[in-house]
Amino acid sequence: MNVSKNNKNWINIKGAREHNLKNIDVAIPKDTLTVITGPSGSGKSSLALDILFTEGKRRYMESLSSYARQFLGVAKKPDVDSIEGLCPSIAIEQKTVGHNPRSTVGTITELYDYLRVLYARIGIIHCPRCHAKIQAESPEHITQMIVDSFAKQTVLLAAPLAHEKKGTFEKELNDLFAKGYYRFLIDGKQYRFKSADDIKQLKLKKTFKHAIDILLDAIEISKAEQARVQEGIEKAFALTKGLCKLIVGDQSHTYSSERMCITCAESIPELEPRCFSFNSPIGACDDCHGIGFIHEWPWGKGDKDAWKERYPDFFADKYAKEITCRSCMGKRLNKYALAVTIGDKNIFDICNISIKELLEFFQKLSLASAQQEIASGLIKEITNRVTFLNDVGLSYLSLNRTARTLSGGEGQRIRLATQIGSALSGVLYVLDEPSIGLHQRDNDRLIETLKALRDQGNTVVVVEHDIDTMKQSDYIIDMGPAAGVLGGQVTAFGKPTEIIKDSNSLSGAYLCGKKQIKLPDITRKASGHITLKHAQKNNLKNVEAQFPLRVFCGISGVSGSGKSTLVMQELVPQLKRELISKHPNNTSNASDLTGAEQIENMVVIDQSPIGRTPRSNPATYLGVFDSIRLLFASLPESKARGYKVGRFSFNVPAGRCFECNGDGQIKVTMHFLPEVTMICKTCEGKRYNHETLQINYKEKNIADILQMTAYEALQFFWAHPRISKRLKLLCEVGLDYLKLGQPSTTLSGGEAQRIKLVNELAKRGNNTLYILDEPTTGLHNHDIAKLLQVLNKLVDKGNSMLVIEHNLDVLKTVDWLIDLGPEGGDEGGFIVAQGTPKEVSKIKKSHTGRYLRAFF
Repeated sequence: MNVSKNNKNWINIKGAREHNLKNIDVAIPKDTLTVITGPSGSGKSSLALDILFTEGKRRYMESLSSYARQFLGVAKKPDVDSIEGLCPSIAIEQKTVGHNPRSTVGTITELYDYLRVLYARIGIIHCPRCHAKIQAESPEHITQMIVDSFAKQTVLLAAPLAHEKKGTFEKELNDLFAKGYYRFLIDGKQYRFKSADDIKQLKLKKTFKHAIDILLDAIEISKAEQARVQEGIEKAFALTKGLCKLIVGDQSHTYSSERMCITCAESIPELEPRCFSFNSPIGACDDCHGIGFIHEWPWGKGDKDAWKERYPDFFADKYAKEITCRSCMGKRLNKYALAVTIGDKNIFDICNISIKELLEFFQKLSLASAQQEIASGLIKEITNRVTFLNDVGLSYLSLNRTARTLSGGEGQRIRLATQIGSALSGVLYVLDEPSIGLHQRDNDRLIETLKALRDQGNTVVVVEHDIDTMKQSDYIIDMGPAAGVLGGQVTAFGKPTEIIKDSNSLSGAYLCGKKQIKLPDITRKASGHITLKHAQKNNLKNVEAQFPLRVFCGISGVSGSGKSTLVMQELVPQLKRELISKHPNNTSNASDLTGAEQIENMVVIDQSPIGRTPRSNPATYLGVFDSIRLLFASLPESKARGYKVGRFSFNVPAGRCFECNGDGQIKVTMHFLPEVTMICKTCEGKRYNHETLQINYKEKNIADILQMTAYEALQFFWAHPRISKRLKLLCEVGLDYLKLGQPSTTLSGGEAQRIKLVNELAKRGNNTLYILDEPTTGLHNHDIAKLLQVLNKLVDKGNSMLVIEHNLDVLKTVDWLIDLGPEGGDEGGFIVAQGTPKEVSKIKKSHTGRYLRAFF
């Protein structure tokens, strides 16, 4: 289908063949909101991300100097004949934000960096002990305090030249030596330089953080020496712009001419942005090093396992408890950083309130005229960025929220808000399902944000299944007609009104209502409940919830209302403990949970990847490949040659190709150019050596089997129940297009989740509680209908289904619905409605109910 436009206002793609794309030509209008839709596996992401974004990034990188390119690496050229009219591109994908405990919403959006500068410039300093405001102090006041506090003690007066700073400091030390200063304290060691050569011999490491003090005087403190002390302080102030240090034995006290509490003798170091960073030793709490918690290990110092404490990344999850740091009470920063306020709030307090409250705080903040002049630009930038976060439906988050607790959809919308804040124009933005994890109520605000991005003069291309986004877009490209080898073609294109009328468009049929997911004929009744009391984590307000058993139960609510917290952080850990406690050697203290004895197993299926290397694939994950290898090893020819099961694994040297080590391809590093990936010439990409490939079953060798789709493999292995059972399930959940040997790294979150579901379906009988976290991620309505059939089949077998979901087509078909709200964040955490979907639709205070009303 040729859809090229001979116009500069279009991006023309010709001959796209990446993955399953069938040599297609397609045109995308510039400065519009274009939706690419179609069934799962039809080639939407291949067109948007692997063709458009990859080529846009590659062309931009090629415009840079060869020096810059060596650090960036260059993207591989996609398999396409030509792309005309392409803009520089930015992709906002649905990957998670990261698992580093130091990464927060504030650091990801860079809002925390702006706040650090703001606090360093206009923050009001208080004493960490008595909380009194700290004013600028004169050398006389400081001298008097030293004489009163350190009488009859010998002290060293010093001028701090550097504190935790990188550099060689050779020039600075030479300049000071020339002025007559020759005694220094460097990294805790005293030096007395006799010549400039001594300084040269020092050779301080440029990359190491150094502490350097100029030693001015050694004095026994008394009233008679008051003038000498003051003279030393004034000299230190002159050398270091208002700082001096007093060293008494092993302890040191730093004083400042500007920041000093005379009552407590507490001096605040010079304020700079890194003083407020929990990732810097200058600002971080000394005990927890800026993480906010410490690990408590179940052994003493001399224990044989004590060495494991040195490797918390590996052993903490298994052995240690995370205890809130007692020094900073989880605030991550040291006492000096927490003693600086703006509008009576320190930087932790500011980051701990919701985005919505933060916006109100800065809108109402009144400052003195001098402060206003310094901070007006900063506050404007902060307010803009906070507004964007609010507009993409994240008003309930706080800047302190750690990245690892964010859902994929939240992470994606945070990156979207960051991009809008950049205010670029003439850019191609490619978004991969931004509506993931978003309630229907918040979806409208997201669509307005996408339109704002378009109205800045950008081309916005969205891979999306959401009906509302399609209706409000300017242009739709519908891929299909089915998935995998049966997809990869453009079935329809045009404005939403044109798509609705196109009989070839599957999405158009759902848009106009010709096709839809029907309401169930009967609603199942629960036979028993699991009751959870006193749920209080995050924003939950002491919730008591009853989860029905042997039915299909949905958990709904606006974004941030507490759904995932209730199920994943409260119910799942307690249920795990209860199920383990059935073992005679264990005892459980979870008195807040009752009814767990009614189920035998619990299976939690989330969207984490099924494998992190290209050697992992659906066949190996599901165990199908083990049975296939066993079958090949049992063939007469294999037995005659003495081939064992391992011969048919591409991870074992005996059977795999020697040249490519079983990868099927060879990577060649090119200087200043992208890595060239080429098919292995020896095995022609088949991964196995010649001898292994001579073993055939029904005229197919082991490499041919890995190239089969699940549907083809099901026909091929119909006589082998152990293999066909799992393949049949794979087809039933809508993954019939996946190749058995497709690398796990190329699977989407939704595909990975459904493969896990197949794995569990094949194992369990009945009386199991299945917990799914947004299983419709990445699914077209056509695929959701297939998935619902599989889930309902599980419930009919006598299992219980608990699904966290926003999709109205799923929520309208469940047997029981628990709706949380009424809002997100602090205004959420309550159960606002529960009952059948029809009953919930009548409850006015339920936002989900309001949208469900249209179906009943």
